[in-house]
Amino acid sequence: MSREIDYGNLMHSAMRGLIRSVLDGVAEHGLPGNHHFFITFDTSHPDAELADWLSDRYPGEMTVVMQHWFDNLDVGEDGFAITLNFGDAPEPLYIPYDAIKTFVDPSVEFGLRFESPEDDDEVEEMVAELDDDIEIEVEEDPADKKPADVVSLDSFRK
Repeated sequence: MSREIDYGNLMHSAMRGLIRSVLDGVAEHGLPGNHHFFITFDTSHPDAELADWLSDRYPGEMTVVMQHWFDNLDVGEDGFAITLNFGDAPEPLYIPYDAIKTFVDPSVEFGLRFESPEDDDEVEEMVAELDDDIEIEVEEDPADKKPADVVSLDSFRK
């Protein structure tokens, strides 16, 4: 029986737990100081809830800002609900934690980025393409080589 520890998923779970803890504190006490959040999430996630016009406008992902005005922040086990202002129109959203792609608090230069297996595949493809395009040639000039110095250890013995 082969068993491996899935560190990637464990780390993502821990980071999402951190986001939940931060949002719990904000729901209870409000945003402290200059803290504010940029949260990018997958709008096509099956459990994400947003107005049709928002999902039409942002079919893949969307970044929301929690800063000066937000309302009805309800932090749950699997995600959070919040009402945000879009052009003077309050819109309720539900964002599952596993739909979050990035969570950034620029006031303290803190950020989390969640990468999916698809992201890893894209990176591997890009690296493979670069490897195919890059050729490095190293030429050695025999005149540049200097003979090795031989040091006798006897001169260091007492």
